[in-house]
Order: sequence, then C-alpha cells, then structure tokens
Amino acid sequence: MTFEELKKYRFILASKSPRRQFLLKDLGIDFEVHTKDVDESFPEHLQAAEIPLYLCEKKAAAFDQELHDNTIVITADTIVWVNGQVLNKPENYDDAVRMLKLLSGKMHEVYTGVCIRSKNKTKSFYSLTNVYFKTLSDYEIDYYIRNYNPYDKAGAYGAQEWIGYIAVEKIEGSYFNVMGLPVRELYEELLQLES
Repeated sequence: MTFEELKKYRFILASKSPRRQFLLKDLGIDFEVHTKDVDESFPEHLQAAEIPLYLCEKKAAAFDQELHDNTIVITADTIVWVNGQVLNKPENYDDAVRMLKLLSGKMHEVYTGVCIRSKNKTKSFYSLTNVYFKTLSDYEIDYYIRNYNPYDKAGAYGAQEWIGYIAVEKIEGSYFNVMGLPVRELYEELLQLES
C-alpha cells in the first residue's frame, strides 16, 4: 500500500497521550482520538516486551464493536524495564523519586507495544530502545518532579523534557519510541496493510 492509499481509512488513536497524538499528526495521518477505560493490569509472569504487547492488544480489543470496514484503531503502551522489573507510571512523588533513583547512572530499556486492529485483522509489534542515564543528584530528581509532574509517564520521565536534556547520555534505537510511539515502525506496518 502507498501512503496515499492510507487516506481512505478512518483511523482511531486510542490514547490520551498528547505526545502520541502529536507524533501521529506529524506523520501526516488524519485520525480521531477515542479512548476507553481498560483495566491495565497484566499477568505477573509477563516479562519486558510481553507486557506492552499484552496491554496494547487488550486496549484494541475494547474497540471490536466499533470496527467497521475501513476503520483502523491504533493502540500503544510504553513501559520502562530496569533490573528485571517494570516501571509504569508513578503513583505519587515518592514513587517517582524511587523510579528515577533506579534509573540514575544506568542503562534501561524502553518498550512500546503497538497494535493496529481492523475488522478482520490484528497486527502487533514492539520497539525497543536502550537509554543511558547519567548519575542524578537528589536535587536534580526533586527539581524535575516538582516542575514537570511526570505522573503520566512510564518510568517517571519524559525524554523530551528537562530531564532528557540533562540526564540522557546515549540512546540506542528510536528516540520517538521513548516518547511513546515508534513512528517509523508504525509507518512501515501501516504500508503493509492489505489494500
């Protein structure tokens, strides 16, 4: 399929994330935003990439009744994985401090699972980015949390914010994946849709 042929589809982005909406818009795809309250719990045995893949598919399945011909829903879920544990969104200030201290001075993995679902087909994939943080001082952690309130972000940080400017030493993989939507991979997957 060509990029031009994608225009015949009605796209739904099932995400409240302003970053995902910004990235999909800049990809040149017209879409509507619709979200559903989906339980974001997952089986404890899931590891790393399995978690966001499970969650994005769960979110997409909630739209089954609304998927008519030429309608495609896109869902995504991002996690931070460090020391064999998942960091989702922090619950409060202390939880955000705990997460940033875990990331300080280390490499961590950011996984985003994406699900593209139509009436007759489901395609899921994930993107992995390795992110290296410098060692953060207590002051830097406190300053970031108090000024940026990263409570809606996996791992308690946004790479596009102040903490990304001062903490990220190196990234291996997609930067946009760290923002929550691996747009190059998504574009390639959309072009693979059957006409």
